[in-house]
Amino acid sequence: MFDTVILITGAIETPILSGVLRRCNPHLTVHPVTSAAELRDLPADLLRRARLIAFATNLLVPGRTLAQLGYGAYNFHPGPPDYPGRTPVHFAIYDRATTFGTTAHAMVERVDAGPIVDIETFDIPPQTDLTELCELSYSCLARQFWRLAPELSTRAEPLPALPIQWSARKSTAWLYERMCDIPLDIANDELERRIAAFGTGHFGVDPTITLHGHRFVYVGNGTPAHIEAPSIVPEQRFLEAAE
Repeated sequence: MFDTVILITGAIETPILSGVLRRCNPHLTVHPVTSAAELRDLPADLLRRARLIAFATNLLVPGRTLAQLGYGAYNFHPGPPDYPGRTPVHFAIYDRATTFGTTAHAMVERVDAGPIVDIETFDIPPQTDLTELCELSYSCLARQFWRLAPELSTRAEPLPALPIQWSARKSTAWLYERMCDIPLDIANDELERRIAAFGTGHFGVDPTITLHGHRFVYVGNGTPAHIEAPSIVPEQRFLEAAE
């Protein structure tokens, strides 16, 4: 019988999202997980009666764990289906996208490849920078979770899939690093796009130029911005995002 949710998210979100799920189903047990070791040590009997929910996290769920879950696994991805993979906001800024959104999907062993069950989209205001788009995306993700929480906490059957496919282009840490490798003959517009998208030092990687064997690192004025960090939206703003 479905009576447990295994919740993977950040420290700020854990009590808030747990409370939302329990308000929808007072009989539900929410079991937070914060590390790969905790995930690996979950007993089989708990997995058989559980559903796993991941919210804005980079923690990978092994295929063997997914296979043992009795009621499936769902991930809340901080980007639309056009932007699967890591740091979707950064690549949307680089593309100068005018719309963005978030995706809820069933989890399979491949990252951001499972059936899509829900999307939410919004227009990106003109002149929106990386930090602002991170916050807009995070707020959108919070609203999406609030909207789907009743079904996820009470419905034993799988959520129906939408006839929407993921883009074949998936961003990775390697691709991020490649975009930070600045060629000497780069055009001014291309340089500005890369600085706007990748100039905040995410992954500890900064835009660099190598000249005559010497490596020059871009030093910006901003602070690292990425959707996976709960600190970009304090607890009160997280609550406000879903209202």
